[in-house]
Amino acid sequence: MKHFGPPPSIDELESIAREAFAAIPKALRLHARDVVIRVQDFPDDEVLDDLECESAFDLLGLYQGVDLTRKSVSDVPRQPDMVYLYRRPILDYWCDSEEDLAHVVRHVLIHEIGHHFGYSDDDMEAIEEAAG
Repeated sequence: MKHFGPPPSIDELESIAREAFAAIPKALRLHARDVVIRVQDFPDDEVLDDLECESAFDLLGLYQGVDLTRKSVSDVPRQPDMVYLYRRPILDYWCDSEEDLAHVVRHVLIHEIGHHFGYSDDDMEAIEEAAG
């Protein structure tokens, strides 16, 4: 049986995410340096509806923005590119898994930053499978 202390707060999860971002290889981190990382308890209802999620716990993270494959230097940025990490679904997943919380946060963060680089979910799944 696992024994857990109090769940990490939004601020504590943001700190874990900052550490995970700092550990991403520098060449990739430089291309994602303008991406804003936010932690919220849950995705909002509009996001859940847009993605046809059955539950607020279905989504661990989300990238919102224009990926690098579709950006142009002549584009006028409307909003910053954002990565949202959803605290409660991440904690729920963590409690049900055997994984370290920092590893879960890192995985979700890297996955969402992958969307910033233009990778689809299928692309990232193939990369993960190839990596073993």
